[in-house]
Amino acid sequence: MKPTHPGLMLGSLLLVSLCAGAASTFDSRLDLHWDLWKKTHEKKYQSEVEDVRRRELWEKNLMLITMHNLEASMGLHTYDLSMNHMGDMTEEELQQQFATLTPPTDIQRAASPFAGATGADAPDTMDWRERGCVTKVKMQGSCGSCWAFSAAGALEGQLAKTTGKLVDLSPQNLVDCSSKYGNRGCNGGFMHHAFQYVIDNQGIDSDAAYPYTGYSQQCRYNPVYRAANCSRYSFLPEGDEGALKEGLATIGPISVAIDAKRPKFAFYRSGVYNDQSCTQDVNHGVLAVGYGTLNGQDYWLVKNSWGVKFGDQGYIRMSRNNKNQCGIALYGCYPIM
Repeated sequence: MKPTHPGLMLGSLLLVSLCAGAASTFDSRLDLHWDLWKKTHEKKYQSEVEDVRRRELWEKNLMLITMHNLEASMGLHTYDLSMNHMGDMTEEELQQQFATLTPPTDIQRAASPFAGATGADAPDTMDWRERGCVTKVKMQGSCGSCWAFSAAGALEGQLAKTTGKLVDLSPQNLVDCSSKYGNRGCNGGFMHHAFQYVIDNQGIDSDAAYPYTGYSQQCRYNPVYRAANCSRYSFLPEGDEGALKEGLATIGPISVAIDAKRPKFAFYRSGVYNDQSCTQDVNHGVLAVGYGTLNGQDYWLVKNSWGVKFGDQGYIRMSRNNKNQCGIALYGCYPIM
């Protein structure tokens, strides 16, 4: 039997001691919960070192969530947090995987029917889910395709409102086929580029015919499976929350861009998300499907594409009439059938 090289042995011992050192700083009362969390979210790591690193992040995020909820119980916040499938990720990883939207620089904002609107004539609450215009919540995975899910959602809403048929449209079709319009597949894009592709292509396939894979691939659009089309699109007035309310009241679900980089955004569970650290630097595409008021707090009802384990069954209520928090009214955009 060949003797083990001293350098390898030393390296192995160093690795074990590093893992043991890190593990000794963990709260042993959480051992069972860490294992339960990994089992619940089907987390498997390549090595013990990776397990230790992820446990460290998980405990850090758990402390953030616990302290926030303690403050919320004392009336310091209008929303609660909870541990979810993103609990072992760094802020940078969350941004790289889930917040890759590219803000457009070439917007042509035609005159909008909602220019200067205050939203005063709109009803006090709106929820397009109740009107059969919103499909089930999807999961984009680690592909930065939020823009495709937002655009597909807006098209689904218009299709349902126009024809009465609620059909899941294909984000993958948009990921694979709209690159020449300025989108970059899993590396980001923007909703109006997706609408322009659908206009020029004269259609988008159904999700059933062109299912989501979570990575960019060759365009496989087939007009045989075309499920929807649109003739044009329009932007709402920039930064005008009154116009966004009026648009949601009369048009249907609307594609919007937001700042989703905040760690507390990722762990939102319930209430009205009001985070003063949120900026106007938008990086994530979502779908506004309604608005209302909860416990005296005005909110936008937003459908995300991070699965049903995010937020309130995949949705988040975001602060409304609060200086355009998170930039939600900067790039409101919708397709016209």
